Order: sequence, then structure tokens, then C-alpha cells
Amino acid sequence: MARCRICENDYAEFISFGNMPIANGFLSSEEFESEYFFELKVGFCADCQMVQLIDQPDREQMFHQDYAFFSSLSRGQQIHFQALAEKLLSNYLDGDSPFAVEIGSNDGIMLQHIAAAGISHLGVEPSENVARAAQEKGVNSVSRFFDEELAADVIQKYGHADTISSANVICHIPYMHSVLAGVKQLLKPTGVFIFEDPYLGDIVEKTSYDQIYDEHVFYFSVGSVSNMLTRHGLELFDVEPLSVHGGSMRYYIANRGTREVSTRVAEQLARETELGLHKIETYNRLRTNIEKSREDLTTLLQKIVKEQGRPVIAYGATSKSTTVLNYCDLGPELIEFISDTTPLKQGKYSPGMHIPVKSPDELEKSDPQYLLLFAWNHMQEIMDKEVDFKDKGGRWIAYVPEVGILT
Repeated sequence: MARCRICENDYAEFISFGNMPIANGFLSSEEFESEYFFELKVGFCADCQMVQLIDQPDREQMFHQDYAFFSSLSRGQQIHFQALAEKLLSNYLDGDSPFAVEIGSNDGIMLQHIAAAGISHLGVEPSENVARAAQEKGVNSVSRFFDEELAADVIQKYGHADTISSANVICHIPYMHSVLAGVKQLLKPTGVFIFEDPYLGDIVEKTSYDQIYDEHVFYFSVGSVSNMLTRHGLELFDVEPLSVHGGSMRYYIANRGTREVSTRVAEQLARETELGLHKIETYNRLRTNIEKSREDLTTLLQKIVKEQGRPVIAYGATSKSTTVLNYCDLGPELIEFISDTTPLKQGKYSPGMHIPVKSPDELEKSDPQYLLLFAWNHMQEIMDKEVDFKDKGGRWIAYVPEVGILT
């Protein structure tokens, strides 16, 4: 039995995806022999309702100076984070001399708008290359991991924060109690902590198991977030379901008793009870659904490859694709290459299965009949961009919420 990272009680594994590489660890052929693997196992704690990885690689293996994810490459993400910045500015940063902190600020996609408004701010981004990209936009950034020690240093240099925000980052951090203690310490008495992450309810409903990979140590629900906050004198006062990243939840948090609690919190908790997010039986069913998805996808790809006499091409060298490729054992015999717009990934190979990653120019030259959509969480943006592919009779292969060919 493993020990829960939140409540320290015993909890049990409900699925293993087998040996898995670093999800965003795109590599050169010279690095194949030294590639790192770990067993990707997931468990559920019935005591505090937290779904979490049993083991996670050291953080330096995942977040470093060669980290290959830049949020600003997506137009959809640009729009999303501009809207978040505007919400912070209008609702929480409108007092005297406000100060905003973002945990995991990436390339400054959100904080650039806070900076442009003349608001004092600090981005905390451990990946040095990504932090440099933010600094080049005029975003004040420090390349460190957020914890209690960093919070104390920030207070000493800048004072307390009106807002602490984070997007698709808090679920990455295993030492959650140090993070929440740091948040509690850094916030002004009336300050707010707002974070968003992939939502467990969506993973269960959509069988979107590709959300499970090394960086995501926690899979949050409103229930599990509420449980962990109470240990630090913090309170969830509102929630906001989001469509980004295939289904996310935004959590609004403050010191206990300082904000009126929205009815949306109780409504979302009631919905989670209906979904059974508090019961191990739900996750056993999820395992069965994941296994069926794997079987259906491999069968479909084998059929298409046999019919057309060549492997299919995949779209989007995402971190999520690493789980699908390795769990389903999809190699170059089924997938010729992955098309991706990220320069750092082009010319490299996918983690584990070593499928080449090429630029969109190569996609146009290859004139594919089918594209396997890995970046499904950006589907609308992609469909708008790749309208010529569909007009030529090209067809998209999807696996979320179910395996099939899109019509």
C-alpha cells in the first residue's frame, strides 16, 4: 500500500500503464539508450478522495532548461489567458498598489497583460528557457520552484500578494502541503488564490486517460481540493468549469471566512457524488474503459494501415500523446511521424516509442489520408486551421471520448 500525499493514509492502486518515459522528454536518436523510464501507476485515497500517481520522477527530470512547452504557441491559449488576466485586473487587482504572483508562469502568456497594466507582479517558473521567454516580454520572472521557502523570500522582497494564480501547474507538485503553506503565508488576509487544472470528473466521463502522465501527480476534484485546503485554514469559495485542456476546473480560494461561498461549490460537490468520484468502484470502471479504448484504438489503426498500405500520421506531439503511444504500444509501423509546430520538438523523436517529430511543412508534403489527433483538447482551433485537409477528403482519427473516425 502507498501513503497518500495529502492525508498520509494508505491508499490503493487501481491502474498501471506500465513503464513510461518522461512525457515531454522528446529526444535525439543518440539519447535512446539512456532514456529514463518509470512505472506509471495511479491510486485513489478513499479517506480524502484524492486520485494521485503512486510514483513520480524527480522534478528536475521534468522541468529544466530544455523544457519543450510554450503556452503562447496556441492562439486558443492566448485568448484564454488574456481573459483570465482581465478577470484578475477587474475583480482582485483593483486596489492600492496591488501585487500579483503566478506559480508556473511559463512564457508569460498571462502575466504579460498584468505587466502591461502597470501592476507589480512576479512569475515563478522553474524551467529556465521558458522563464527567459517571459522575461523577454517584460514579465518579472524568477526561475525557481514554488514552496514555503520561496514564499518567504518573495514577502521579504515584494511584500504580500493580492492574488496568487496558477494554471495547469498545481497538479504537478507532489509536496502540496509546502505549496499551500507558502500560499497561506504569501497571501494578504483578503487575498485570493486561483488555480485551474484538468478536472477528474471530465477524465472519468470522457475516458481521457492521456491526461495521466508523469507531470500530473494529482487529479483534482472539488471534493479532494476542499479536503486538502481545510488543513491549511483555506477555503474554496467558488468554482468555474472550463473547456480548456479537454475539461478543467478553476478553483477560487481564500482564507477561511473571508469570502462568501458560492452555491456553485455545493452544486459541484453534489454532481461529484452522482458521478461517484468518492468511490473506488468508479475508478475500477475507469480502468475497464481505458483498457477498451486501448484495444479499440490499436484495432482501428491496424485496420487503416493495412487498407492504405502505409502508417498514419499523428497531429500534435503533446505530453498526453506519450501515455497513449506507450500504453497502446503504437510504434513507427503504425504511425509514420508526428506533426508539431514546436521548434524544440521538430527533428526529435517521441518519448519511448521513438516516432519522428516533423514540422507542418512535412505534413503538407506527405498528403495524408488520415491524421490521428493527439492535440484533441485544441480541436476547434486545429479544425479551423486545417480546413484544407478536410476539403481534400482527409479524415481525423479520435480516441476521446471514444475511438472512431470523425465525420
